Amino acid sequence: MKDVILVSEEMTTLVGRGPVPHSAPLPADSVMFVAGIDADLTPTLTFCDRADLSDANESPLVLIVQRAACARLFAAQPERPQTWHFPSALLTLALSIIDCEATGEAQATLRLARSIELLCQIHAAFADGLLVPAGPDGALSELDIARIAAARRVVDQRWQEKLTIAELARIAGVNRDKLVRGFRELYGATIAEVLSERRLREARRMLLASDLPVATVAYRCSYLNNAAFTRAFNRRYGLAPTELRRMGVAA
Repeated sequence: MKDVILVSEEMTTLVGRGPVPHSAPLPADSVMFVAGIDADLTPTLTFCDRADLSDANESPLVLIVQRAACARLFAAQPERPQTWHFPSALLTLALSIIDCEATGEAQATLRLARSIELLCQIHAAFADGLLVPAGPDGALSELDIARIAAARRVVDQRWQEKLTIAELARIAGVNRDKLVRGFRELYGATIAEVLSERRLREARRMLLASDLPVATVAYRCSYLNNAAFTRAFNRRYGLAPTELRRMGVAA
């Protein structure tokens, strides 16, 4: 039987293997983050609707959160069931909830606090594109996936630089063709598309959070041509940078 940690009225954490207790206070209209941790398999993290709790029975850790709470707290969130490879940093945090070093009330408090931290870290990783899909039919090996994920981290960290596919392949230790194919398989987009999305997202943040001229924002986000920046921004957000700036000031 699972241990039940009532984090809040909007969130419940289930720890341990076995069935979910019938008396567990589960939030209504909620979603689940299910940890797939097995000694013989690569750890996974699954997002799904709470409609079927049978998926949770064999998992040692399940976060159940009200859908409205996720929408209120996090700007980016999954919209459909997905399974990802469990990033090592998040897996370490998950294991610290499962095998908590404290006992009694201290254990319940630590598990509660770490559950909130894990939920926030999952959404942050999702927003930053750091969760790698775990596709059962993918042709990539676990090592290939790790290398392509490393290339993705370089894109996310060095988005202001002029990155080339050849340089990313060298850094990740994978050949160019496998990097290009694997990137599309894992992230559903090309390297150029992910890089553009990262730059435009940062440009949007700068436009709303600063009074820098639009041309300066464009330059800082690696657009040397202001007209090209405006076209790309308009395609992505449906309005020009100057319009967004006016809306932000008016709000």
